[in-house]
Amino acid sequence: MDTGYGGYSTTSYGAQGGAAGGGFMPGSQGEGSASNKRSYGKDTLRPVTIKQLIDAHHPHPDAEHFMIDDSETTQVTFVAQVRNISTQTTNVTYKLDDGTGTIEVKVWVDAEAASMEDGKQKVVEQGHARVWGRLKQFNNKRHVGAQFIRPIQDLNEISYHLLEATVVHLHYTKGPVEHLQANGGAQQSNGMGYGQQNGMSNGGGGDAGGMAGLSPTARKVYSALRNTTQTNEGLHAQVIAQQVGLEISEVMKAGDELMGLGKVYTTVDDLTWALLDL
Repeated sequence: MDTGYGGYSTTSYGAQGGAAGGGFMPGSQGEGSASNKRSYGKDTLRPVTIKQLIDAHHPHPDAEHFMIDDSETTQVTFVAQVRNISTQTTNVTYKLDDGTGTIEVKVWVDAEAASMEDGKQKVVEQGHARVWGRLKQFNNKRHVGAQFIRPIQDLNEISYHLLEATVVHLHYTKGPVEHLQANGGAQQSNGMGYGQQNGMSNGGGGDAGGMAGLSPTARKVYSALRNTTQTNEGLHAQVIAQQVGLEISEVMKAGDELMGLGKVYTTVDDLTWALLDL
């Protein structure tokens, strides 16, 4: 199975970046000048969470690029909720939050391009957006210089992106799928193995239900999330508490346990969870 993450070059769910000519193309932003000796033919596009951007580091003080999971990262894409929009003469600054952290995204204003986009759906506060750009740092503060930012119209894209970012993270930290299978770490009939490998590392031992090693309360919350019909946003802690007959404080503690083990992630707020099944 060829995941292609070693040279990640295209994003997936509707971003339509370099693969469709709708986003960054090498040399299109004027950053590939002769003075820049780094070859943009080696550019990568990495699906990430904001926490990964915050935790990224320079391999050495003079480096231009950042490292995520000990891998060089040039371009990144992520999905998050827009908390604030600040419009200035030369740029627009968006403050985005994906539940793992917050970061500012700057888009330089091109009057001609903006006039061509009149009539298109705009990014709005409290809505969700996909960003494609480069992680930058100025005066010890990080931001993303965006090639583009667009509104999310299908909420499935939020869950899809989180899953994609998780798979790529596991690729770099656990190794390719073939490597895991060769070492018996993920020998399952579906051939993916990441979910099973993660479960085993947390004491799951390949448990089909994914609940081995959980406290009794966390098991109840996990079962409620797995067995209850719900939207893409998951279930709120209050709903779960009513279903399983627990105090809200107990459900919140169980939710923290499940998030710590990589079983669930927050969606619309800190008390609404959905299963992270790979």
